[in-house]
Amino acid sequence: MSENIERRRFLKCLGAGSLMLAPLGCSVKEQTGQDAAPHYVMVFDQNKCVGCGGCKEACNKANNLPEGRSRVILEQQSSAVAGQACPHCGKTDCDCQRKYVRVSCQQCKNAPCVSVCPTGAAHRDPKTGIVTMDASKCAGCKYCIAACPYNARYINSETDVADNCDFCLQSKLAKGELPACVQECRYDALVFGDANDPNSYVSRLLAVKDSVRVKAHLGTEPSLRYIPIVKLGV
Repeated sequence: MSENIERRRFLKCLGAGSLMLAPLGCSVKEQTGQDAAPHYVMVFDQNKCVGCGGCKEACNKANNLPEGRSRVILEQQSSAVAGQACPHCGKTDCDCQRKYVRVSCQQCKNAPCVSVCPTGAAHRDPKTGIVTMDASKCAGCKYCIAACPYNARYINSETDVADNCDFCLQSKLAKGELPACVQECRYDALVFGDANDPNSYVSRLLAVKDSVRVKAHLGTEPSLRYIPIVKLGV
């Protein structure tokens, strides 16, 4: 129910014919009277992801990716110890301790890929601050791929242009929609919005939920947040 309300607010706050500026809540200026650049983040909740792969398929379709490539990967992990019974169900071959991790572009605020790009192809969109690509400027040098500490970039074999998850900036967001993966997730494992808007759903979520960032010690300031799995019985 709350998700449907947030979607309606999201659509209401879009300017006609313009790129969205504040999903999941109206602009900061409208609500607080202050100007503030948006900071779009995505939250991945490990407690809700079942590894169905629907997010990956939706992403591939929305962004016309070549077969065998994806901007999103679900990595399966397990905390089970081989040969030992699960403390929750007593079995040695259960799924209780299986978890999934989203592997994709971290949308760093201090993005190494942008810093090393010699042509400006890898850049930050001036309206949204989202790291994306200008295909017309990409020389295929792969500097951005080498610089990414998250191994989240690659060369699109059909366009010969470096590619990354840009929150569907040039596909779904350009139409005033949420990223394809967020729309597709039936388990509410993905939340997207402007973290600089204190009234947005994603801001309220991060205010009450503990979240972590991958390799935060590198100083890249990732915009992809993870809500770690909660161990049963603890």
